[in-house]
Amino acid sequence: MTKLSNQNMHATCIAKRGRGVLLAGPSGVGKSDLALQLIFDRDFMLVSDDQTLLRVSDGQLRASAPPSISGKIEIRGLGIFEMAMQDDVPIALYVDLAATPERLPDNEATEHLYGVDIPRIALDGHTASAPAKVELALDRLGLDF
Repeated sequence: MTKLSNQNMHATCIAKRGRGVLLAGPSGVGKSDLALQLIFDRDFMLVSDDQTLLRVSDGQLRASAPPSISGKIEIRGLGIFEMAMQDDVPIALYVDLAATPERLPDNEATEHLYGVDIPRIALDGHTASAPAKVELALDRLGLDF
């Protein structure tokens, strides 16, 4: 059994049907905004906003919120809000909000995190279609944990 103690990553994490999605990129790239759209429009749940604790357990990368921000999300211009959340979810998709999306990307792209390869897509999180693209990518994977 492989275990890694919690490692903090600058990323927001949301989940749907027990599958976590890491939204990664620098401050201001739209992580929290995209998370809000997925939560309110597409029935995702918050795992962690802006900082996510990652650990490997039995070959799976799992995500949780640091205790100090558990169940909280920052909404730029409004402040910090309490929100229902999930904890300890397996990561199924890595969304790179800093990379330039390719027109016809490699569907086999992965992000290697702590010894685990996670399917990866690049998106512009500010486009109106970004939430749909995240959900389509997650659905394409068809993974159930």
